[in-house]
Amino acid sequence: MEFIMIILSGVLIGCATYLILSKSVLRIIIGTSVLSHGIHLMLLTMGQLKRGNVPILDERVEVYTDPLPQAMILTAIVISFALTAYSLVLALNNYKVLGTDDTEDMKGRENGH
Repeated sequence: MEFIMIILSGVLIGCATYLILSKSVLRIIIGTSVLSHGIHLMLLTMGQLKRGNVPILDERVEVYTDPLPQAMILTAIVISFALTAYSLVLALNNYKVLGTDDTEDMKGRENGH
């Protein structure tokens, strides 16, 4: 199961790299979102799925599960969602001003002229 998750993480990171290298701003934003999903999956795979009880001190429990990888991934998901939303708002404003989302057409343009 871990092997499949590693392969899927690599595929997501490869697809994200392809999207980030395109000239469309929307594809670049989608690429960064896909890249963050690939990194989250990689972190989850590296943290490994461990069986055990919740990390509450108790004399009867001997094996605990480390909640740190899941907490870090959850924090990273929230941050990447905020970054994606902010980037989409900036791209929409840029499209309204310039009339294009092509990065080649944006070079050297002044405020929609």
